[in-house]
Amino acid sequence: MLRNESRSKLLRGVICVAVGLIIWFLPPPGELEPVAMHLLGIFIATILGLILQPLPQGAVVITAVALTAITNTLSIGDALNGFKDSTVWLIVSAFLFARGLIKTGLGRRISFMLVRAFGKSTLGLGYALALSDTVLAPATPSNTARAGGILFPIVRALCSSMDSEPGPTARRVGQYLMYNSFQICCITSAVFLTGVAPNSLIATLAKENFGYEVTWLGWLWAALLPGIISIAILPYIFYKMFDPELKSSPEAPALASKELEKMGPMTAGEKGMLAVFVLTLILWATAQWTGLNATAIALLGVAILLIIGVIEWQDVLAEKGGWDALIWFGGLVGLASGLSKVGLIGWLASVLEASLSSITSWFLAFILVVIAYKYAHYFIASMTAHATAFFVPLGLVAISAGAPVELVVLVLGFFNSLNATMTHYGTGPAPIYFGAGYIDQGTWWKWGFVTSVINLVVWLGAGSLWWKIIGLW
Repeated sequence: MLRNESRSKLLRGVICVAVGLIIWFLPPPGELEPVAMHLLGIFIATILGLILQPLPQGAVVITAVALTAITNTLSIGDALNGFKDSTVWLIVSAFLFARGLIKTGLGRRISFMLVRAFGKSTLGLGYALALSDTVLAPATPSNTARAGGILFPIVRALCSSMDSEPGPTARRVGQYLMYNSFQICCITSAVFLTGVAPNSLIATLAKENFGYEVTWLGWLWAALLPGIISIAILPYIFYKMFDPELKSSPEAPALASKELEKMGPMTAGEKGMLAVFVLTLILWATAQWTGLNATAIALLGVAILLIIGVIEWQDVLAEKGGWDALIWFGGLVGLASGLSKVGLIGWLASVLEASLSSITSWFLAFILVVIAYKYAHYFIASMTAHATAFFVPLGLVAISAGAPVELVVLVLGFFNSLNATMTHYGTGPAPIYFGAGYIDQGTWWKWGFVTSVINLVVWLGAGSLWWKIIGLW
């Protein structure tokens, strides 16, 4: 059996290398240099490696980073550039916050309180977590801080308290709660201008390039109806998708009350964890006025936890999930940034612009632009990078075809967050929830694509009617 598994891994590895080499030796299109095809070959081989997994994810990405540097496709500094990305370290901090909540028992206490309030059904828990994200989103301009730092530790502890762990018991409730929480985060990021940092970048790009000034209320008003529909239906759709084994437990609230009684008063560790948790939340929520960086706030929180002894340095070293995410997500961000550096992303954007510019119907051009904008995110590991590469050129395509500027700006702005639902690397919270181990990569990608179609139907279907009513077109 081990020999067969080794042969299977070898075959999968050969496939990845072969695809990468084919792309490597293809003649570069347009004015691109051969180095662009070299990096594209490594990048596609890496993505394929993450799918086929001839090696663990971190090993695949480390190999790609090493090859990129050793072949001079990128300098060693550029190849390692992703590891200094602030979002990568925010992800690590989120894992450490989760460890603190679980170690002190505070996460378990909060979980039992949620179970006591909403635990009569797993679906009720899904909606409770979705509403929590919705309430936090307007004041938390970092989806990684919100979904990763605030909600993920609670979801993780909630799964544990309901005897659902990665592996055989994942389907009990864990798969559903993890996937639902991540996807709702992408929705709330789209609904509020302050729901995620790249929204502010889009507002800046819109003013500088299209002369349109985005307002907080204008953004919310346009996103309101499709956002409400998404938050209302997605927890139920995901509930049907994952079909959790634990569906109804009318005794859960009573049992939760008994467990809370057994736990007794809060311990010093719990109080310390709660104080740091609340402090971090307040600093995140006020960051848009104080100017404090979300990652700096998270690292401060981790530092305080270490200083007051809530977690120890050994806990930091033992957090394998966080360090694994650092390696593969950081490496991937570096590779994706390199694609822009060698001109490939700009060339792809120009090709899309040229291919859509001849369309005479502005509405058709607009729909095609949104679809192209959305699915290009399979090649991007950052919302910010996506907006930087595609927002202006694809926005110009739709506007030049006659689409209203306000409609183009806002809808592309919404989809800059909705893009991230498809892969396990498309935005900061993705590797956190995926890294928890409840959902395998194939399942994540399969349902990610299904979710992307649902979002297209809701936001371009019901959304277009709503945008007509409020006068965007």
